[in-house]
This record gives sequence, structure tokens and C-alpha cells, in this order.
Amino acid sequence: MHHRRLFSDRGSCTYCCGITYFLFFLLYSLLFSFAEYLTQVDLEKEKETQEIKAKEEFDKGERKATTVVELLEKLSKPGQIALYYCGGLEILSQALTDCTGQTLFRLNNGFSIITSNVTVRSCLLEKTNDPESRELCVSVLKLWRRVCCGNDENQKLLMTCPVATQSIVHLASSEHDEVAKECLALLSVYSEIPRGRHLAIESLDLNMLVRNLMVCVSKPKKQQENTAVSILQNFATESRFCIQLRNVLTDSVILPVTTILKNVNTSNQHILPSLISGLGCLARDDVIRHKLAHDPECWKAFLVAVRTCIASEYREILYPLLGLIMNLSTVTSPVVQELSVSLCDSCVDLLRHNDEGIITRATGVLSAVLPQSPQAVQHVIQREMVKTMCRLLEGTGQTATKYAIKTLTVCTAASHLAREKLVNSDKKLSILRCLLSSSCDEMVSGNAALCLAHCLDLEGVASDLLGTDIVLLLLRHAAGDAKRTAVQQNAAIALGKLCRCEPRHTSKLRELHGLEILHSCVKLIS
Repeated sequence: MHHRRLFSDRGSCTYCCGITYFLFFLLYSLLFSFAEYLTQVDLEKEKETQEIKAKEEFDKGERKATTVVELLEKLSKPGQIALYYCGGLEILSQALTDCTGQTLFRLNNGFSIITSNVTVRSCLLEKTNDPESRELCVSVLKLWRRVCCGNDENQKLLMTCPVATQSIVHLASSEHDEVAKECLALLSVYSEIPRGRHLAIESLDLNMLVRNLMVCVSKPKKQQENTAVSILQNFATESRFCIQLRNVLTDSVILPVTTILKNVNTSNQHILPSLISGLGCLARDDVIRHKLAHDPECWKAFLVAVRTCIASEYREILYPLLGLIMNLSTVTSPVVQELSVSLCDSCVDLLRHNDEGIITRATGVLSAVLPQSPQAVQHVIQREMVKTMCRLLEGTGQTATKYAIKTLTVCTAASHLAREKLVNSDKKLSILRCLLSSSCDEMVSGNAALCLAHCLDLEGVASDLLGTDIVLLLLRHAAGDAKRTAVQQNAAIALGKLCRCEPRHTSKLRELHGLEILHSCVKLIS
């Protein structure tokens, strides 16, 4: 009966937990929906206020208000030549100086007047290719930008026009500079605020848009590549954008980006930091991150780019590139394992760089890649990795210390030679003891304890530590209340090894009333 009741209680607890999670999820959904609702209410109020004000100004006969309506009437005339519409659109753009003008444009069917015009449609869809048509195309895009800038309702209406959504995507990579420039400027308006991004994501062909933006980036001219990358970066902050890109990532993103990374030069070096940052934003999506981490062409391109940047001293590219590589390296991947020796070789070269940020990130890459590859570990040890990590641990910042001690721990775990090199350079293991005594970072303390435990496998190391504060340091961590239980476990393992290898340490442990603590830790570990 007792066991049956226990089972019943556990089932009841599971049921209650399930209900609790469901209620939390429901509450979160309701709060999110309510926030969306409040946003819509605010936008409707704003729209209503704008329309009342615009009508009042028009009824009063305000010149700037009546001008917009008059120009729209003239533009609604069908069958005129391209230059007629081009001139009218230019004048109308200049007349749209404030929100009132934007609102009157909307209230007087401005969007439908423009998009239903046969001549305008022909230009936007590039069915005609003469200079007048291109000029008209530029004028329309410029007008849309003026009409939509800072006006949510107009942005929403433009995205309901099929001609607009089709042409905006298509013209982003137009071979005519002014057309592409104005199209990108319009896309920037949408990309700069969340509401605009949501409208564009829901309405545009994102696969084609990204491809065309990458065309702009791949062929730098007249600063259009900067605008294109900025648009990509802004959209990449939206999860819905990333979700839609998942299935087309290779063709739309990976292929063009890797092509650029394999050809880093003075003509594209200015755009690469932003492009790499944009790729990093996309990598926040777990599916995209996994695909990037498992793509062979990506890693080959990273390697080529790193080597080019080292040779040409492109620090502004190298820094974000190492950050991206470090991020993707945390995903266990056969591709990373295959290229690990080459990748680590380049990172070891960077440890002599004169920029601390580069050194820190190169160490970060090593700390992520080495656990995946025994071959890479053996390779870097031959390149004096132990000595280099000890040097870094003696005089770097907190982040570099975290990466360096992890790298050193991986090396000493895998290699007897690494342990010998460390002990030969530091008989009393003062660097590790210093980390145990001074670091507030549990990851650093845990790895320092583990690294020390590795070194204790060597004969005579425990004896060399007699008379030091090692027992006290390890005991503090073993008895502490660290959030990471690995810290306590590693400290307890090291303490146990220390006493087993050199029984005289047991006397110190007994003196510090640590035997009971050690026994408790051993029970916990086992």
C-alpha cells in the first residue's frame, strides 16, 4: 500500500507539473497576444489622429494639403508618356514634407493610382528598358520611400500591392545603379523597425530577396553593398526571417558568402565585418547554426579567409570572423574534426598577434575545437601550446583566462607529454594554484582543479606540492556551494589523488578537518 501510494503521489505531482507548465505557456501566449493587441490599438489611434488632422488641413484649403490631392488627380490620367508621370512623381515627392501629406496620399488612393498605371507597372516590372522608363522607376521608388518613412499604415498598404512586392524584390539587384539604390533605400525603411520588418517578412519573397541582396554584396559599387548588408543584419534579428531561410540557406546565403570569404581583398574588405556579423545573427537560430556548423564549404571558406587575413593583416575582418568560428565550433561536427588540425594551426599562429582581442578569440576557438580532435591536440602540443597557455594565464583578462585554462586542461587530459611540459615549467603548479585561489569564475576553478588532477598522475608531483596551500585550496572548492557541481567534483578528485600519491598531505587534510568533507564528496561522485 505504501509503494502504491508513493506511485500515486508521483503521478499526481507529474500531472500538476504538466498543468502548471500549460498554464504558464497559456499565460505567456495571452500576454504576447495582449501586447500585440495593444500595439494594434495604438496604431489605430495614431492612424485616426493622422486622418482627422489631414482632413482638417485639406478642408481649410492649406496649400501643402491641396497640392498633394491635385498632383494625384493629374497622375491618375492614363495614357501619358513616361516623362509626364516622372515629373509629376518628382513634384509629389517634394510635396510630401510631413505626416499630413503622407496621410492625404493614402486617403486619396495614391497607392492604387500609382500601381494601376500601365506605364508605371511596365517600368517597375522592367518590361521596358529605355532611360525614361528607368527614371520613372526611380521616381516611383523614391515616392514610396517618402510616403512610407515613419508611417506604419502606409507601409502596410504598400505591402498589399502585388506590383510593389514583386518589383521591390526584383529591383534590389537591378543592373541600373540608381534603381537599385532607391530600391535598397526603400527596403531600409522597412528593415529599421520591428513592425516594418514583420510586414516585409510576411509579404515579400524572402528567398529571392536575400539572393538579390547578396548579389549587391558580391559586386560592390557606390556603397550599395553597405545598405544591402545593413538590411540583411536587421532582418536577421527576426526569428520569422530565419525560419523562412532554413530550407534555402545553402543557395541563398552559404554559397555567396563562402565565395566572398574565399576572395577577401581590398575591394570587399570594408563590407566583410558587417557581413560576418549578419551571419552571426542568423546563427542564433539553432537550425541555421547546425547547418552552418556541418557545411564543409563554410569551414573551408573560413580557413581561407583566416589565412588571407593573417597574411594581409585585416584585423577588422579577423576579429568578427574568429567570433563566428568560435560560436560554430561549439557544435560537434565531423567537418570541424576533419579540418581541426589546419584550423588550430592558424589559431596557434594568431597567439603571437599584437592585438589582445585577436589572441583571446583565437584561444576561444582552440578551446572549442581541441576537445573534438585528438589529432589537433597532439599537433598543438608539438607547437608549444602548453608554454603559450601558461604565458596567457599569467597576464590576460578574464575571458582569455577562461579559454586558456580550458585549452590547457584538454591538452593535459589527452597527453602525457603536455603534463610533463606543464610540470617542468612550473614545479609547484603555481599558475593552477593561483587560479584556484583567485578566480571568481567557476568554470576557471573547475578546469584548474581538473588540470591539476591530470598532473598528479606524474610521479613526484604530489611530493613537490608539500608545503604549499594546495590542500586548503582544493578543500575550499570541494566543500563550497558552487552552482556547478563539476567544480566540487573536480576539486574532490584532485584532493583524493593528492592524498593517495603523497600520504603526508592527509595529515594536512586531517588538520583542516577535511577528511569528512572528502568522504562526503567521494560518496557524491560515486
